[in-house]
Amino acid sequence: MIGMTKVGMADLKVVKHPGSLTTLGLGSCIGICLYDPSTKMIGMAHIMLPSSKTIKNNSNTAKFADTAIVELLNGMKKEGANLKRLVSKIAGGSQMFKFTSGNDMMKIGQRNAEAVRMILKSHKIPILADDTGGNFGRTIEFYSETGTLLIKTIGHGVKEI
Repeated sequence: MIGMTKVGMADLKVVKHPGSLTTLGLGSCIGICLYDPSTKMIGMAHIMLPSSKTIKNNSNTAKFADTAIVELLNGMKKEGANLKRLVSKIAGGSQMFKFTSGNDMMKIGQRNAEAVRMILKSHKIPILADDTGGNFGRTIEFYSETGTLLIKTIGHGVKEI
């Protein structure tokens, strides 16, 4: 069994084949998984917020969708991935708490998912699978051999996408 590389919150990693990546406890955060099917290289980012532009203290680029995806692409390119071949899978973006105000600013999960989809599209990276939304947390595992993303949830079982 190949070792599983952990990706923390507001963190990102690139792993060459054979390998796997995991991140725990995605609530409103999004796990962005990139895969080069030819080299079987994988990358994962665990983002917390949609944009670095609205936050003053934004030195951690892995925290934000806009800067994390660029950093992940640069890391994969540096390791030999062909960016034109990349495909993606995303998970997370839950609405973990009920808000009575109906204030869209509180819908962090939904805003994260929309930002990630838009940024991936701007880089011409197709999203092969999207497991976002709901009101439950997710733990994900991403495997270089097949590009399979395993999603584990409490109360909603386990699935592969």
